[in-house]
Amino acid sequence: MGHLEMVGTLVHQLTRDLDEEQIRTAGFDTYFVDHTTGVYPQFASGYPWSASTMQVTGDLIADLTEDLAAEQKARLTYDNILRLSDDPDVNDVIKFLRAREVVHFQRFGEGLRLAKDRMNEKNVYYMNPSFDK
Repeated sequence: MGHLEMVGTLVHQLTRDLDEEQIRTAGFDTYFVDHTTGVYPQFASGYPWSASTMQVTGDLIADLTEDLAAEQKARLTYDNILRLSDDPDVNDVIKFLRAREVVHFQRFGEGLRLAKDRMNEKNVYYMNPSFDK
C-alpha cells in the first residue's frame, strides 16, 4: 500500500495544476470526469485496482511464489515507467520504488528457500506434506 500511496502522490503532483486543455490533450478527460485530479488507484489500462487482484491460497509455497511473481511484475512496471519518463524527479521516486521491489523479491526468495528446506525433500512439487496426512 505504501507503493500505491507514493505513486498516487507523484501522479497528483504532476497533474494537479493541469488546465482543461492539458487534461484533454493528455487523455485524462475521462478520468477527470469521474475523479477530478484526485488519486484513484487503477491500472494503466484504466481497470480499477482492488484487493481481488491479490492471490492468497493459504499454502506457504504457493503464496510465496505468488509474492515473488508480484514483486517482479511491479519491478517491470517501474522499468517501463523509466523507459517513458524524462523527468528526473519522477525517475528518482520510481528508482527508489524499483529498488524496494528487488529487495522484497530477494527476501521472499529467502523465505521460500527456508520453507522448502523444512519440508519433505523427496517431494518434487514442494507441496506441504502435513496437509496430506
